[in-house]
Amino acid sequence: MSVPEEFLYLSPPHMGGREQAYVQQAFDQNWITTAGANVTGFEQELATYLGVPAMAALASGTAALHLGLLALGAGPGDEVFCSSFTFVASTNPIRYVGATPVLIDSEPITWNLCPKALEAALQDRQKKGQLPKALMLVHLYGMPSRMQEIQELTQHYGVPILEDAAEALGSRYHNRFVGTFGKVGVFSFNGNKIITTSGGGALVSDDVALVEQARWLAMQAKDDLPYYHHTTMGYNYRLSNISAGIGRGQLEVLEERVQQRRTVFENYLQLLQDVEELEWHQEPDGFYSNRWLSCFTLKKNSGVNPEKLRLHLLAANIESRPLWQPMHRQPLYSSCDYFGDQVSDDLFARGLCLPSGSSLSFSDQERVAFILRKAFRG
Repeated sequence: MSVPEEFLYLSPPHMGGREQAYVQQAFDQNWITTAGANVTGFEQELATYLGVPAMAALASGTAALHLGLLALGAGPGDEVFCSSFTFVASTNPIRYVGATPVLIDSEPITWNLCPKALEAALQDRQKKGQLPKALMLVHLYGMPSRMQEIQELTQHYGVPILEDAAEALGSRYHNRFVGTFGKVGVFSFNGNKIITTSGGGALVSDDVALVEQARWLAMQAKDDLPYYHHTTMGYNYRLSNISAGIGRGQLEVLEERVQQRRTVFENYLQLLQDVEELEWHQEPDGFYSNRWLSCFTLKKNSGVNPEKLRLHLLAANIESRPLWQPMHRQPLYSSCDYFGDQVSDDLFARGLCLPSGSSLSFSDQERVAFILRKAFRG
């Protein structure tokens, strides 16, 4: 009886070895809380890496998006523009603050927000006398968005950008880290991200006072008095000192992880170069993706759909995943205004993400490629 091959996960955590030392430090110092040397150290070290003056370490990327919207003043009666082709965690915080999402389609090269669709939406709202409070801009699968065109539009209309760079830590647009272009930037350290704190997030900004306000809100908004006194609604959103210790160890190997993920993508290109049905996620000149996930779309005449491939891979103990279903196709957000030409619908219908972890071996990738070839031959 043959032994089943090891299950290949889409994007598993990859420890560097130093994480336990930082966690042990938290235990040795008895800082088993949301304060301590790891929290402040992680904030300082990530801010230095990104080249920003301040960062708040939070319990999740979703919490960071929520606080970012509050920092930009979004609330009931406001609209917030958001990339439609994304995970629901991008849009949900818009409703947390009582605002209304307006969904913007993708463009077909980067798969991120389409500047032309954004311009049409901005023109429409200007005519109606209600420009959005903010733009929630997502850098999908680690690929930077078209920042020059998008910033020119948002600056012209006076709309601040909140960058959802949850999937894009380490990615650059013309040598500048994504997440540092907008008024607020957000990152995620969920277990499947390029580095992890087991669960966590970050809010960054060039505005130090904004970050300090977000950090204060994340700690229940306790006023500066010797007793518990509250004048503002706060949240329990602070990252723990133990989780931050994992993050400090992970941050030491971040650049290595980016290179490893980029190598995984290049390996797939090499191994599957003869499979003409595949169209890989492109990286334009001046764009530098961390390649968080290696993704492709199927040519329209391929005769194979991504669900058939997904099931074929799963039968061989290999996890894969469809591209994001656009928010304007989700029952939760189907009533929202939408601007675009269904580019993201087409990407969802034809796309698939392959195992992409930084610990994935070349032989594992050969196994993935072999199974994919069998699916096409079958």
